[in-house]
Amino acid sequence: MYATRTLASYVSAYDPENLTEGVRDKALCCTLDLMTAVIVGYVTPSAAAVRRVAAQLFGAGSSAVWFSGQTLSSTGAAFCNAAAASALDLDDGHRAARGHPGAAVIPAVLAVAGERACSRDEILTAIALGYEVGVRIAAAQNPNAIRSRQSGRWVGYGAVAAAGRLFGSAPAHLSQALAIAGVLAPNQDANGSSGYSKLTGNDVKEGIPWSVATGMTALHLAECGYTGPEDMLDHASHFDTTSILDRLATPGKIMGTYFKPYSCCRYIHPAIDALSELKSRHGFTSDDIAGIEVQIFAWALQLGNRINPANLTDIQYSLPYCMAITAIEGGQALAPISVNLLARPDLTDFARNVRMSIDGEIDRRFPAETLARVIIVDRKGERFVSSVTTPRGDVGRPMHWTDICDKFLTITAARMSKSQQSALLDGFEQFRGGDSVPLLTRLGLPLKR
Repeated sequence: MYATRTLASYVSAYDPENLTEGVRDKALCCTLDLMTAVIVGYVTPSAAAVRRVAAQLFGAGSSAVWFSGQTLSSTGAAFCNAAAASALDLDDGHRAARGHPGAAVIPAVLAVAGERACSRDEILTAIALGYEVGVRIAAAQNPNAIRSRQSGRWVGYGAVAAAGRLFGSAPAHLSQALAIAGVLAPNQDANGSSGYSKLTGNDVKEGIPWSVATGMTALHLAECGYTGPEDMLDHASHFDTTSILDRLATPGKIMGTYFKPYSCCRYIHPAIDALSELKSRHGFTSDDIAGIEVQIFAWALQLGNRINPANLTDIQYSLPYCMAITAIEGGQALAPISVNLLARPDLTDFARNVRMSIDGEIDRRFPAETLARVIIVDRKGERFVSSVTTPRGDVGRPMHWTDICDKFLTITAARMSKSQQSALLDGFEQFRGGDSVPLLTRLGLPLKR
């Protein structure tokens, strides 16, 4: 049997009664964490552009374009919400997949839930299954054949699995939809740390929103008899099929999801945390620091790393500039990043004194771990060395429900009134208790400040 058919049967037949409490709680954390990313990403030019285009390209419907007061078809709404979720690189991620499942899976699930009555357990089960399928396929990619590591290459599979589960798609249609979405996903060959283009400061970056739109469209195409190559996951040249299908039981991959305190590439986070710890321990100000060395894994050196970023995306992929922000403004200035961090000569000057090098042991532990060591050289030439640092929010240094709530309250304070924050958190508490309607209703209300 083709792998797509096995996955489709698994997704269709999975019993929500078997979902563990830990997986339910993690899916709930992922959903609130994503709303934080959406709320601050909503006002970015890229998210606004997607909303304008979606209103023209996709039909009317009852699915909410979150925090806008507008509705579209489930495909159009998922497209818009994925764009806002991924705009500022504040969305969750997964080390095995080396990318961002939540910004695709959760918009797809809640968009379908906006069209039909879905219980809390149905929604959480669909989210967990979407993460499971997307992460399994991403982790199984052969990098010699699939050189682009951007999330858009694989998050469409997760969107198909999750949305197809809630749509009640037959396994035969779901299998075809997985194949269609896999072929039509954005190739991303030019963009990102693994792309050949040097101009990474653009809105295409991970390719998540279009992959979501492609996945949702693939479901509708499959229902109408459109077909794809169902054997696409069965070729060792491109995928480790055995690992995709190994021990398909309770969807536990979501438990490996990490959360991000800062709106920049995860590769940069361990260095930010290490610098923050050194500053706190020794009482450094930026004026005390003559230079910084970051010992890290090789992939971090493939980021754009511009010391004079032209836009917010450039900042998201510049380790030296993010270190300068941390040194001068503090890590909180990266939660989230804003335009007032652009065109800052003081930040550019500091970034020039940030040096990066590859540490062999740290590099060997990537991609399972993203680690860094930071060395500060002060004005007297004395060196201060951090420990090898795991970024906050990783599985080994987790952020729990209360941490996710604190992140939400802190980061969204500039975008929402306190009453709106309280109302949304109350919606999550009602959702936790079993009622999905209040949360879905509040996601459809426009932001006010």
